[in-house]
Formats: sequence, C-alpha cells, structure tokens
Amino acid sequence: MMELEQQIPAAAHWSRLQYESFFAAGPLSPSERLILVAEESSDPGRVEGSKANRIFAFLVAHQIGAEWELENIVVSQNAQRKGVGSSLLKQFIGHAHAQDARSIFLEVRESNQNARGFYRKAGFEECGIRKSYYTHPSESAILYRLSLS
Repeated sequence: MMELEQQIPAAAHWSRLQYESFFAAGPLSPSERLILVAEESSDPGRVEGSKANRIFAFLVAHQIGAEWELENIVVSQNAQRKGVGSSLLKQFIGHAHAQDARSIFLEVRESNQNARGFYRKAGFEECGIRKSYYTHPSESAILYRLSLS
C-alpha cells in the first residue's frame, strides 16, 4: 500500500507506522477502520491474498459513531479512469449504509479537480473549507459530505 501511495502525488501520504497501525490488534474502541483493496495476481495459479498479488488500488476509511471519514483512496496510474476507484467507493458506501451510517465526510486538495469531480459525481456535496490544511505545498482542503439518511 505504501509503495502504491508513494507513486501517486495526489494521495494522502502516511508513514510506515501509520500503515502498520491499521493492521495491529488493539483494544475495542468506539471507532472502526475499513480498508478495501483491489489486487491482481502476478501468477494466475496463485490464490488471492498470496504474497505474489499486487495491490493496484485501495481505500481507507474511519468510522466514528454514525459517521465515516474517507481518509484515502489510491488507484495506480495504469488503473485510473477504468472504474476501479468508483467500485471501491461504491463498496465503501454500501458498507457504511449497512452500518446505519448517517454520512460520509472527506477532504480534498482545492487544486485536485479530478478528485473533486469524482466525488461530486458520486453524490458528495461541498460543505466547507479548511484554510492551509495541506503542506508541501500549502493548500486549502475542500470538505465534502455524502448524506446517507
């Protein structure tokens, strides 16, 4: 996941420790994290999930109460504009619905017009702005919300 994320400039960039924490067992908490991946096998005879499989897209979301935050969605350059991101997002929205979530939130760089169009097409609506939220380069974040109720 880290290797893929580092190849996509518009993705949220996290440390190895942050990624490892997603998979660490811990005490029960009032929140849940969901990770969806799209992968392809380098060997058609291999079983899905084996080490030979290559992740070409993933989505990370975090639940707090009746709301979800879409934290990151990353699709390899070769798989972009082929419906992979839309498929992951649709699966995530279905999962949130099944959990009786009220809404999904996310933020995106103001300049990332491709992502902003992608989220608008999926039904998200702008609901705010966070000035100078991002660094490298400094940029505002546009907040989006999808109402599920």
